[in-house]
Amino acid sequence: MLITVLGSAAGGGFPQWNCNCPNCAGVRNGTMKTSARTQSSIAISDDGKNWMLCNASPDIRHQLLATPALHKPELLRGTGIGSIILTDSQIDHSAGLLSLREGCPHQVWCTKEVLDDLSSGFPVFPMLSHWNGGLIHHAIEPLERFQVAVCPALHFTAIPLLSNAPPYSHYRHRPLPGHNVALFVEENNSGKSLLYAPGLGEPDAAIMPWLERADCLLIDGTLWRDNELSACGVGSHTGKEMGHLALAEEQGLMALLASLPAGRKILIHINNTNPILNEDSPERHSLEQQGIEVSWDGMVIAL
Repeated sequence: MLITVLGSAAGGGFPQWNCNCPNCAGVRNGTMKTSARTQSSIAISDDGKNWMLCNASPDIRHQLLATPALHKPELLRGTGIGSIILTDSQIDHSAGLLSLREGCPHQVWCTKEVLDDLSSGFPVFPMLSHWNGGLIHHAIEPLERFQVAVCPALHFTAIPLLSNAPPYSHYRHRPLPGHNVALFVEENNSGKSLLYAPGLGEPDAAIMPWLERADCLLIDGTLWRDNELSACGVGSHTGKEMGHLALAEEQGLMALLASLPAGRKILIHINNTNPILNEDSPERHSLEQQGIEVSWDGMVIAL
């Protein structure tokens, strides 16, 4: 199994277009050891030629141009992306579908809750129906294994996450189990497994067995502190309100990851305010001491 990190940042990317926090200023003026990042998405393959896109970032066009493995130069019009899986209906993970309209129809796998949000509050499915058949929906049922034709050697399971629904959802602040899912991906022959959870709000009994089982964790690293946005003066929402588990709280994500047996523990969906983006920061060094990696755009993970 091959995983390519197309985008490793949270919403807005890094640097965020309208932000001059110390991190964003540092990457712009070159005074901080770091690298720019686009908004979160990954691609998965079982053969290195045919790919599943997991979440369609608003930056998808740039990400595809920067990733030759997803090209098919032998075709006049074509791509290595055979299907798309959405883990939620947030703009960060679905707005890129609009940029893929020239390639319609697309096979899109998501839960009924995500389909509802993307047919009403942010109606991407109805909008794209005007482009060559648009988006063809394939239903994901939480906790039921499924396969996708483009990657026949892989099995997928969607695990409900305690998080939040987007602001345009009818279920904002009262999400249903299908509004946010992690993906457990298992390779048939080797048995190697990945847990991809870019929107982990709170570890509960549903997700813990999968966190303990996976060989590789690609996990939400949005914030260092729950009150990070207000402390930086750039917002008022806490991580919990947005559906993200901060890294450094007493019962935070770093402590959880330290207790898990996975061979690789990698953070993705990192907000522009997070001090771990500074490679020389004490926060980044504390992660490294725990064996926790920070993903970057273009990172390739082989399992």
